[in-house]
Amino acid sequence: MAARTLNNVDLETLVSLSKRRGFIFQSSEIYGGLGSVWDYGPVGVELKRNVKDLWWKAMVRDRDDIVGIDGAILMHPDVWVASGHVESFTDPLVECGNCNHRYREDKLEDDSCPNCGEKAFGPARQFNLMFETHAGAVQTEENVVYLRPETAQAMFVNFDNVQTTTRKKIPFGIAQQGKSFRNEITPGNFFFRTREFEQMEMEFFCEPGTDDDWFRFWIDFSLNWYKGLGLRADKVRERSLGNDERPHYAKASTDVEFMFPWGWDELETISNRTDHDLNAHAAKSGKKLEYFDQEKNEHYVPYVVEPAMGADRSSLAFLADAYDEEGEGKEQRVVLRFHPDVAPFQVAVLPLSRNEKLVPKAREVYDIVRPLFNTQYDDAQSIGRRYRRQDEIGTPLCVTVDFETVESDDAVTIRNRDSMEQVRVPVSGLVAAISDQVAQMRKDAVG
Repeated sequence: MAARTLNNVDLETLVSLSKRRGFIFQSSEIYGGLGSVWDYGPVGVELKRNVKDLWWKAMVRDRDDIVGIDGAILMHPDVWVASGHVESFTDPLVECGNCNHRYREDKLEDDSCPNCGEKAFGPARQFNLMFETHAGAVQTEENVVYLRPETAQAMFVNFDNVQTTTRKKIPFGIAQQGKSFRNEITPGNFFFRTREFEQMEMEFFCEPGTDDDWFRFWIDFSLNWYKGLGLRADKVRERSLGNDERPHYAKASTDVEFMFPWGWDELETISNRTDHDLNAHAAKSGKKLEYFDQEKNEHYVPYVVEPAMGADRSSLAFLADAYDEEGEGKEQRVVLRFHPDVAPFQVAVLPLSRNEKLVPKAREVYDIVRPLFNTQYDDAQSIGRRYRRQDEIGTPLCVTVDFETVESDDAVTIRNRDSMEQVRVPVSGLVAAISDQVAQMRKDAVG
Protein backbone atom coordinates (compact mmCIF):
# COMPACT_ATOMS: atom_id res chain seq x y z
CA MET A 1 0.00 0.00 0.00
CA ALA A 2 1.39 3.43 -0.94
CA ALA A 3 2.56 5.67 1.88
CA ARG A 4 0.16 8.39 2.92
CA THR A 5 1.53 11.87 2.37
CA LEU A 6 -1.15 13.89 4.14
CA ASN A 7 -1.95 12.79 7.67
CA ASN A 8 -4.25 15.56 8.82
CA VAL A 9 -6.81 16.81 6.32
CA ASP A 10 -8.68 19.98 7.28
CA LEU A 11 -12.44 19.93 7.68
CA GLU A 12 -13.09 22.41 4.86
CA THR A 13 -11.38 20.09 2.39
CA LEU A 14 -13.50 17.14 3.52
CA VAL A 15 -16.71 19.18 3.23
CA SER A 16 -15.79 20.25 -0.31
CA LEU A 17 -14.88 16.72 -1.41
CA SER A 18 -18.04 15.29 0.13
CA LYS A 19 -20.30 17.68 -1.78
CA ARG A 20 -18.36 17.36 -5.06
CA ARG A 21 -18.28 13.57 -5.08
CA GLY A 22 -21.68 12.76 -3.63
CA PHE A 23 -20.85 11.72 -0.08
CA ILE A 24 -22.85 14.26 1.91
CA PHE A 25 -25.30 17.04 1.00
CA GLN A 26 -26.82 19.71 3.20
CA SER A 27 -30.39 18.66 3.95
CA SER A 28 -33.02 20.80 2.19
CA GLU A 29 -30.22 22.73 0.51
CA ILE A 30 -32.47 24.37 -2.13
CA TYR A 31 -34.35 26.04 0.75
CA GLY A 32 -31.20 27.24 2.46
CA GLY A 33 -30.62 24.05 4.42
CA LEU A 34 -31.49 23.00 7.95
CA GLY A 35 -28.73 23.44 10.49
CA SER A 36 -26.73 20.32 11.33
CA VAL A 37 -28.94 17.97 9.32
CA TRP A 38 -27.34 16.11 6.45
CA ASP A 39 -28.34 13.85 3.55
CA TYR A 40 -26.12 11.01 2.37
CA GLY A 41 -25.55 11.07 -1.39
CA PRO A 42 -25.09 8.10 -3.76
CA VAL A 43 -21.50 7.52 -2.62
CA GLY A 44 -21.93 8.41 1.06
CA VAL A 45 -24.87 6.08 1.55
CA GLU A 46 -22.72 3.17 0.35
CA LEU A 47 -19.94 4.13 2.78
CA LYS A 48 -22.32 4.34 5.73
CA ARG A 49 -24.11 1.12 4.78
CA ASN A 50 -20.75 -0.69 4.65
CA VAL A 51 -19.86 0.61 8.11
CA LYS A 52 -23.20 -0.57 9.50
CA ASP A 53 -23.00 -3.96 7.79
CA LEU A 54 -19.42 -4.55 8.94
CA TRP A 55 -20.37 -3.74 12.54
CA TRP A 56 -23.44 -5.98 12.39
CA LYS A 57 -21.41 -8.84 10.96
CA ALA A 58 -18.69 -8.53 13.61
CA MET A 59 -21.12 -7.99 16.47
CA VAL A 60 -24.03 -10.31 15.60
CA ARG A 61 -23.49 -12.64 12.66
CA ASP A 62 -19.97 -13.73 13.56
CA ARG A 63 -20.94 -14.46 17.18
CA ASP A 64 -23.39 -16.90 18.77
CA ASP A 65 -23.89 -14.93 21.99
CA ILE A 66 -25.45 -11.75 20.53
CA VAL A 67 -28.81 -11.31 18.79
CA GLY A 68 -30.37 -8.27 17.19
CA ILE A 69 -33.61 -6.33 17.45
CA ASP A 70 -35.08 -3.31 15.71
CA GLY A 71 -36.95 -1.28 18.31
CA ALA A 72 -39.39 1.53 17.59
CA ILE A 73 -38.31 5.17 17.63
CA LEU A 74 -41.43 6.10 19.64
CA MET A 75 -41.72 4.46 23.06
CA HIS A 76 -44.00 4.81 26.05
CA PRO A 77 -43.07 8.07 27.80
CA ASP A 78 -42.54 6.23 31.11
CA VAL A 79 -39.50 4.56 29.50
CA TRP A 80 -37.76 7.92 29.53
CA VAL A 81 -38.93 8.70 33.06
CA ALA A 82 -37.48 5.42 34.32
CA SER A 83 -34.23 5.85 32.40
CA GLY A 84 -33.70 9.32 33.86
CA HIS A 85 -33.83 11.14 30.54
CA VAL A 86 -36.88 13.27 31.41
CA GLU A 87 -35.23 14.55 34.56
CA SER A 88 -31.53 14.60 33.82
CA PHE A 89 -30.83 14.39 30.06
CA THR A 90 -29.83 18.03 29.97
CA ASP A 91 -27.01 20.39 29.05
CA PRO A 92 -26.28 23.75 30.71
CA LEU A 93 -27.46 26.50 28.34
CA VAL A 94 -26.37 30.14 28.47
CA GLU A 95 -27.56 32.99 26.25
CA CYS A 96 -25.61 36.11 25.31
CA GLY A 97 -27.53 39.22 26.34
CA ASN A 98 -25.93 41.19 23.51
CA CYS A 99 -26.46 39.00 20.41
CA ASN A 100 -28.83 36.35 21.80
CA HIS A 101 -26.69 33.42 20.62
CA ARG A 102 -26.95 30.34 22.84
CA TYR A 103 -24.19 27.97 23.87
CA ARG A 104 -23.45 25.01 26.08
CA GLU A 105 -21.83 26.53 29.13
CA ASP A 106 -19.49 23.56 29.60
CA LYS A 107 -18.07 23.99 26.08
CA LEU A 108 -17.11 27.67 26.40
CA GLU A 109 -13.43 28.41 26.84
CA ASP A 110 -14.08 31.63 28.79
CA ASP A 111 -16.93 34.03 29.61
CA SER A 112 -16.74 35.83 26.27
CA CYS A 113 -19.36 35.19 23.59
CA PRO A 114 -17.77 33.38 20.59
CA ASN A 115 -20.10 35.30 18.26
CA CYS A 116 -19.80 38.92 19.39
CA GLY A 117 -17.02 38.85 21.99
CA GLU A 118 -19.10 40.50 24.72
CA LYS A 119 -19.18 39.23 28.27
CA ALA A 120 -22.93 39.30 28.59
CA PHE A 121 -24.00 35.77 29.39
CA GLY A 122 -27.02 35.35 31.61
CA PRO A 123 -27.35 32.62 34.24
CA ALA A 124 -27.17 29.03 33.02
CA ARG A 125 -30.31 26.93 32.79
CA GLN A 126 -30.71 23.26 32.11
CA PHE A 127 -31.94 22.42 28.61
CA ASN A 128 -33.47 18.98 27.97
CA LEU A 129 -32.09 17.48 24.77
CA MET A 130 -35.05 15.27 23.89
CA PHE A 131 -37.36 16.17 21.01
CA GLU A 132 -40.94 16.24 22.23
CA THR A 133 -44.01 15.51 20.12
CA HIS A 134 -47.56 14.20 20.55
CA ALA A 135 -49.21 10.89 19.65
CA GLY A 136 -52.77 11.42 18.49
CA ALA A 137 -54.95 14.06 16.95
CA VAL A 138 -55.02 16.42 19.94
CA GLN A 139 -51.95 17.87 21.58
CA THR A 140 -52.31 17.42 25.33
CA GLU A 141 -49.99 16.66 28.22
CA GLU A 142 -51.43 13.15 28.31
CA ASN A 143 -50.22 12.18 24.84
CA VAL A 144 -46.68 13.59 24.96
CA VAL A 145 -44.09 11.25 23.46
CA TYR A 146 -40.40 11.69 22.67
CA LEU A 147 -38.17 10.91 19.74
CA ARG A 148 -35.69 8.52 21.29
CA PRO A 149 -32.33 10.07 22.23
CA GLU A 150 -30.66 6.64 22.22
CA THR A 151 -31.42 3.11 21.02
CA ALA A 152 -30.37 1.41 24.28
CA GLN A 153 -33.67 1.52 26.15
CA ALA A 154 -35.51 -0.71 23.65
CA MET A 155 -32.98 -3.43 24.44
CA PHE A 156 -33.51 -3.09 28.18
CA VAL A 157 -37.30 -3.13 28.09
CA ASN A 158 -37.17 -6.13 25.71
CA PHE A 159 -34.68 -8.07 27.83
CA ASP A 160 -37.26 -10.59 29.03
CA ASN A 161 -38.85 -10.96 25.58
CA VAL A 162 -35.51 -11.66 23.92
CA GLN A 163 -34.22 -14.02 26.60
CA THR A 164 -37.47 -15.99 26.66
CA THR A 165 -37.74 -16.39 22.89
CA THR A 166 -34.06 -17.12 22.18
CA ARG A 167 -33.34 -19.13 25.36
CA LYS A 168 -29.95 -17.44 25.52
CA LYS A 169 -27.93 -18.04 28.65
CA ILE A 170 -25.98 -15.33 30.43
CA PRO A 171 -23.68 -13.90 29.17
CA PHE A 172 -25.40 -12.74 26.00
CA GLY A 173 -26.01 -9.49 24.18
CA ILE A 174 -28.70 -7.61 22.29
CA ALA A 175 -27.63 -5.34 19.43
CA GLN A 176 -29.47 -2.64 17.54
CA GLN A 177 -28.88 -0.04 14.88
CA GLY A 178 -31.18 2.89 14.29
CA LYS A 179 -31.92 6.60 14.27
CA SER A 180 -31.75 8.70 17.43
CA PHE A 181 -32.50 12.37 17.95
CA ARG A 182 -31.02 14.99 20.26
CA ASN A 183 -31.86 18.67 20.27
CA GLU A 184 -28.21 19.68 20.54
CA ILE A 185 -27.54 23.27 21.56
CA THR A 186 -24.29 23.59 19.61
CA PRO A 187 -24.05 20.90 16.93
CA GLY A 188 -21.23 21.14 14.43
CA ASN A 189 -17.98 19.82 12.95
CA PHE A 190 -19.67 18.70 9.73
CA PHE A 191 -21.75 15.59 10.47
CA PHE A 192 -19.92 14.74 13.73
CA ARG A 193 -22.50 16.25 16.08
CA THR A 194 -25.99 16.45 14.60
CA ARG A 195 -29.57 16.48 15.79
CA GLU A 196 -30.49 13.35 13.82
CA PHE A 197 -28.00 10.50 13.75
CA GLU A 198 -27.70 6.74 13.58
CA GLN A 199 -26.40 4.64 16.43
CA MET A 200 -24.92 1.16 16.65
CA GLU A 201 -25.29 -0.10 20.22
CA MET A 202 -25.06 -3.40 22.02
CA GLU A 203 -26.12 -4.30 25.56
CA PHE A 204 -24.13 -7.26 26.91
CA PHE A 205 -25.83 -8.89 29.90
CA CYS A 206 -23.50 -10.69 32.27
CA GLU A 207 -23.33 -12.08 35.78
CA PRO A 208 -22.46 -9.51 38.47
CA GLY A 209 -18.81 -9.91 39.34
CA THR A 210 -17.78 -10.68 35.75
CA ASP A 211 -18.60 -7.19 34.48
CA ASP A 212 -15.10 -5.74 34.89
CA ASP A 213 -13.60 -8.43 32.67
CA TRP A 214 -16.30 -7.96 30.03
CA PHE A 215 -15.79 -4.19 30.20
CA ARG A 216 -12.13 -4.68 29.24
CA PHE A 217 -13.09 -7.23 26.59
CA TRP A 218 -15.42 -4.85 24.77
CA ILE A 219 -12.94 -1.98 24.89
CA ASP A 220 -10.36 -4.18 23.16
CA PHE A 221 -12.97 -5.51 20.74
CA SER A 222 -13.89 -1.98 19.64
CA LEU A 223 -10.30 -0.82 19.26
CA ASN A 224 -9.48 -3.87 17.18
CA TRP A 225 -12.60 -3.44 15.03
CA TYR A 226 -11.59 0.07 13.99
CA LYS A 227 -7.94 -0.82 13.44
CA GLY A 228 -8.89 -3.97 11.56
CA LEU A 229 -10.77 -1.82 9.06
CA GLY A 230 -7.79 0.40 8.40
CA LEU A 231 -7.88 3.25 10.90
CA ARG A 232 -4.28 4.01 11.71
CA ALA A 233 -3.20 2.94 15.19
CA ASP A 234 -1.67 6.34 15.97
CA LYS A 235 -5.02 8.04 15.31
CA VAL A 236 -7.11 5.84 17.61
CA ARG A 237 -6.83 5.72 21.39
CA GLU A 238 -8.80 4.90 24.52
CA ARG A 239 -9.51 7.40 27.28
CA SER A 240 -11.03 6.52 30.63
CA LEU A 241 -13.73 8.99 31.71
CA GLY A 242 -13.51 10.60 35.12
CA ASN A 243 -16.29 10.74 37.70
CA ASP A 244 -17.44 14.12 36.39
CA GLU A 245 -17.56 12.93 32.75
CA ARG A 246 -19.19 9.54 32.69
CA PRO A 247 -22.98 9.09 32.52
CA HIS A 248 -24.95 8.93 35.77
CA TYR A 249 -25.79 5.26 35.19
CA ALA A 250 -22.21 4.08 34.65
CA LYS A 251 -19.84 2.41 37.06
CA ALA A 252 -17.06 3.01 34.53
CA SER A 253 -16.84 4.45 31.02
CA THR A 254 -14.10 4.58 28.42
CA ASP A 255 -14.13 6.48 25.15
CA VAL A 256 -12.55 5.26 21.95
CA GLU A 257 -11.26 8.49 20.43
CA PHE A 258 -10.08 9.39 16.94
CA MET A 259 -7.83 12.22 15.81
CA PHE A 260 -10.36 14.21 13.76
CA PRO A 261 -9.34 17.32 11.81
CA TRP A 262 -10.12 19.43 14.90
CA GLY A 263 -8.35 17.12 17.38
CA TRP A 264 -9.10 14.08 19.53
CA ASP A 265 -12.80 13.41 19.93
CA GLU A 266 -15.22 10.62 20.80
CA LEU A 267 -15.92 7.79 18.36
CA GLU A 268 -17.51 5.36 20.79
CA THR A 269 -18.20 4.99 24.50
CA ILE A 270 -18.02 1.66 26.31
CA SER A 271 -19.84 1.79 29.65
CA ASN A 272 -20.38 -0.57 32.55
CA ARG A 273 -24.04 0.25 33.25
CA THR A 274 -24.28 -2.32 36.12
CA ASP A 275 -27.92 -3.28 36.83
CA HIS A 276 -29.10 0.33 36.78
CA ASP A 277 -31.38 0.17 33.75
CA LEU A 278 -33.06 -3.17 34.40
CA ASN A 279 -33.74 -2.19 38.02
CA ALA A 280 -35.10 1.21 36.97
CA HIS A 281 -37.52 -0.27 34.44
CA ALA A 282 -38.59 -3.03 36.82
CA ALA A 283 -39.39 -0.48 39.51
CA LYS A 284 -41.32 1.82 37.15
CA SER A 285 -43.23 -0.90 35.25
CA GLY A 286 -43.79 -3.37 38.07
CA LYS A 287 -42.41 -6.16 35.87
CA LYS A 288 -39.51 -8.31 37.03
CA LEU A 289 -36.50 -8.12 34.74
CA GLU A 290 -34.37 -10.90 36.13
CA TYR A 291 -32.44 -13.90 34.89
CA PHE A 292 -32.84 -17.38 36.32
CA ASP A 293 -29.55 -19.25 36.47
CA GLN A 294 -30.52 -22.92 36.30
CA GLU A 295 -27.07 -24.17 37.29
CA LYS A 296 -27.01 -22.05 40.44
CA ASN A 297 -30.77 -22.25 40.97
CA GLU A 298 -31.03 -18.53 41.65
CA HIS A 299 -32.50 -15.35 40.19
CA TYR A 300 -30.45 -12.21 39.73
CA VAL A 301 -30.53 -8.95 37.81
CA PRO A 302 -27.72 -9.03 35.23
CA TYR A 303 -25.10 -6.35 34.88
CA VAL A 304 -24.71 -4.71 31.47
CA VAL A 305 -21.67 -3.60 29.49
CA GLU A 306 -22.53 -1.35 26.57
CA PRO A 307 -20.41 -0.50 23.51
CA ALA A 308 -22.19 2.48 21.87
CA MET A 309 -20.96 4.06 18.67
CA GLY A 310 -22.34 6.19 15.87
CA ALA A 311 -22.55 5.09 12.25
CA ASP A 312 -22.17 8.73 11.18
CA ARG A 313 -19.13 9.50 13.33
CA SER A 314 -17.51 6.25 12.29
CA SER A 315 -18.12 7.09 8.62
CA LEU A 316 -16.57 10.52 9.15
CA ALA A 317 -13.53 8.95 10.83
CA PHE A 318 -13.01 6.47 7.98
CA LEU A 319 -13.38 9.33 5.48
CA ALA A 320 -10.89 11.60 7.26
CA ASP A 321 -8.38 8.81 7.83
CA ALA A 322 -8.52 7.67 4.20
CA TYR A 323 -7.86 11.10 2.66
CA ASP A 324 -4.52 11.47 0.92
CA GLU A 325 -2.85 13.70 -1.67
CA GLU A 326 0.16 12.86 -3.77
CA GLY A 327 2.08 14.46 -6.61
CA GLU A 328 2.22 18.14 -7.49
CA GLY A 329 0.60 20.54 -9.94
CA LYS A 330 -1.32 18.88 -12.76
CA GLU A 331 0.01 15.51 -11.62
CA GLN A 332 -1.47 15.85 -8.15
CA ARG A 333 -4.25 13.47 -7.28
CA VAL A 334 -6.59 13.15 -4.33
CA VAL A 335 -7.17 9.57 -3.25
CA LEU A 336 -9.21 8.01 -0.47
CA ARG A 337 -7.31 4.95 0.70
CA PHE A 338 -10.25 3.12 2.25
CA HIS A 339 -9.98 -0.46 3.42
CA PRO A 340 -11.61 -2.36 0.52
CA ASP A 341 -14.51 -3.51 2.71
CA VAL A 342 -15.22 0.08 3.80
CA ALA A 343 -14.89 1.64 0.33
CA PRO A 344 -18.25 2.72 -1.14
CA PHE A 345 -17.45 0.77 -4.31
CA GLN A 346 -14.85 -1.98 -4.61
CA VAL A 347 -14.67 -2.02 -8.42
CA ALA A 348 -15.41 0.40 -11.27
CA VAL A 349 -15.90 -0.87 -14.82
CA LEU A 350 -14.79 1.66 -17.42
CA PRO A 351 -15.02 1.37 -21.20
CA LEU A 352 -12.14 3.28 -22.77
CA SER A 353 -14.77 5.42 -24.51
CA ARG A 354 -18.46 5.32 -25.40
CA ASN A 355 -17.62 3.62 -28.67
CA GLU A 356 -20.41 1.36 -29.92
CA LYS A 357 -18.05 -1.62 -29.89
CA LEU A 358 -16.83 -1.07 -26.34
CA VAL A 359 -20.02 -0.30 -24.42
CA PRO A 360 -21.74 -3.69 -24.91
CA LYS A 361 -18.59 -5.54 -23.85
CA ALA A 362 -18.12 -3.23 -20.84
CA ARG A 363 -21.72 -3.93 -19.82
CA GLU A 364 -21.03 -7.65 -20.14
CA VAL A 365 -18.00 -7.31 -17.86
CA TYR A 366 -20.04 -5.21 -15.43
CA ASP A 367 -22.68 -7.95 -15.25
CA ILE A 368 -19.97 -10.51 -14.43
CA VAL A 369 -18.43 -8.47 -11.61
CA ARG A 370 -21.35 -6.77 -9.84
CA PRO A 371 -22.97 -9.89 -8.27
CA LEU A 372 -19.77 -10.43 -6.27
CA PHE A 373 -18.44 -6.91 -5.64
CA ASN A 374 -20.11 -3.55 -5.14
CA THR A 375 -19.42 -2.19 -8.61
CA GLN A 376 -19.95 1.12 -10.39
CA TYR A 377 -20.19 1.55 -14.15
CA ASP A 378 -18.70 4.82 -15.39
CA ASP A 379 -18.33 6.00 -19.01
CA ALA A 380 -18.62 9.79 -18.66
CA GLN A 381 -15.63 11.96 -19.71
CA SER A 382 -12.09 10.86 -20.55
CA ILE A 383 -10.54 7.74 -19.04
CA GLY A 384 -8.04 9.87 -17.11
CA ARG A 385 -10.78 11.93 -15.51
CA ARG A 386 -12.66 8.78 -14.60
CA TYR A 387 -9.58 7.29 -12.93
CA ARG A 388 -9.25 10.47 -10.86
CA ARG A 389 -12.94 10.41 -10.01
CA GLN A 390 -12.71 6.85 -8.77
CA ASP A 391 -9.58 7.73 -6.76
CA GLU A 392 -11.52 10.54 -5.06
CA ILE A 393 -14.30 8.22 -3.93
CA GLY A 394 -11.83 5.55 -2.87
CA THR A 395 -12.59 2.77 -5.36
CA PRO A 396 -9.78 0.19 -4.93
CA LEU A 397 -9.83 -1.27 -8.47
CA CYS A 398 -10.76 -0.02 -11.93
CA VAL A 399 -11.38 -2.46 -14.79
CA THR A 400 -10.91 -0.95 -18.25
CA VAL A 401 -12.37 -2.39 -21.44
CA ASP A 402 -10.48 -1.26 -24.57
CA PHE A 403 -10.35 -2.08 -28.28
CA GLU A 404 -7.96 -4.99 -27.75
CA THR A 405 -10.61 -6.51 -25.50
CA VAL A 406 -13.17 -6.71 -28.30
CA GLU A 407 -10.84 -7.16 -31.28
CA SER A 408 -8.15 -9.58 -30.14
CA ASP A 409 -7.51 -10.89 -26.60
CA ASP A 410 -10.83 -10.76 -24.65
CA ALA A 411 -8.81 -9.36 -21.75
CA VAL A 412 -9.18 -6.27 -19.58
CA THR A 413 -6.85 -4.03 -17.59
CA ILE A 414 -7.08 -3.84 -13.78
CA ARG A 415 -5.72 -0.62 -12.29
CA ASN A 416 -4.84 -0.57 -8.58
CA ARG A 417 -5.88 2.59 -6.70
CA ASP A 418 -2.92 2.70 -4.34
CA SER A 419 0.00 1.64 -6.52
CA MET A 420 -1.59 2.69 -9.86
CA GLU A 421 -0.08 -0.47 -11.31
CA GLN A 422 -1.99 -2.03 -14.21
CA VAL A 423 -2.23 -5.70 -15.08
CA ARG A 424 -3.86 -7.39 -18.05
CA VAL A 425 -6.10 -10.38 -17.29
CA PRO A 426 -8.50 -12.44 -19.40
CA VAL A 427 -12.18 -11.79 -18.77
CA SER A 428 -12.54 -15.46 -17.83
CA GLY A 429 -10.09 -14.92 -14.94
CA LEU A 430 -11.28 -11.45 -13.91
CA VAL A 431 -13.23 -12.40 -10.79
CA ALA A 432 -10.32 -14.42 -9.42
CA ALA A 433 -7.86 -11.62 -10.18
CA ILE A 434 -10.07 -9.03 -8.44
CA SER A 435 -10.47 -11.33 -5.43
CA ASP A 436 -6.70 -11.70 -5.13
CA GLN A 437 -6.09 -7.96 -5.29
CA VAL A 438 -8.86 -7.19 -2.79
CA ALA A 439 -7.42 -9.78 -0.40
CA GLN A 440 -3.97 -8.20 -0.67
CA MET A 441 -5.40 -4.71 -0.10
CA ARG A 442 -7.12 -5.97 3.06
CA LYS A 443 -3.72 -7.08 4.37
CA ASP A 444 -2.04 -3.83 3.33
CA ALA A 445 -4.74 -1.70 5.00
CA VAL A 446 -3.87 -3.04 8.44
CA GLY A 447 -0.20 -3.84 7.84
